[in-house]
Amino acid sequence: MIPESPVRRVVYLGRKIDLALQSVQLSDGTTEEREVVLHRGAVALVPMVDENHVCLVRNDRYSIGKTLLEVPAGTIDVGESPDETAARELAEETGYQAGRIVRIREWFVSPGVMNERMFLYLCTDLQPGPTRPELDERLEPVVVAWSEAMAMVHDGRIEDAKSLLALLLYDRLRTEESG
Repeated sequence: MIPESPVRRVVYLGRKIDLALQSVQLSDGTTEEREVVLHRGAVALVPMVDENHVCLVRNDRYSIGKTLLEVPAGTIDVGESPDETAARELAEETGYQAGRIVRIREWFVSPGVMNERMFLYLCTDLQPGPTRPELDERLEPVVVAWSEAMAMVHDGRIEDAKSLLALLLYDRLRTEESG
């Protein structure tokens, strides 16, 4: 049984994550501590430049030593709502301002070890502007045809899980709306 409000002992405070130890009762009745990554949550965006083109970003990911093609995304700042984060991250990473931002879905990223919740948004009626990446980000916006984005999802050129899920979920919505 999972307690309503788990008691966690924070052992590390970071810029984007904290690490805590949480007591967990095992099936044999004993108790052990487990590591839990605490995260404020994040947004992922599907910015549709027009009906058939999406803006992705090339993102240098130092944690894996590789540049990935991803949907724009970012961490929710303290005191910020996911809706506010979506508009901010869209402008920072792509330069676009959206006339319309709609929440599509939300999910837990990796509930076995962390509490991060990801909020997915569709961004439309885009107007271009300058990007404003954070100092530790190396991003390049890339506009691709929707059909090419789907090909990249299916052939492995898009390797990031949030991007795969975001694009597949929105593709399903597109199919439902047109059919």
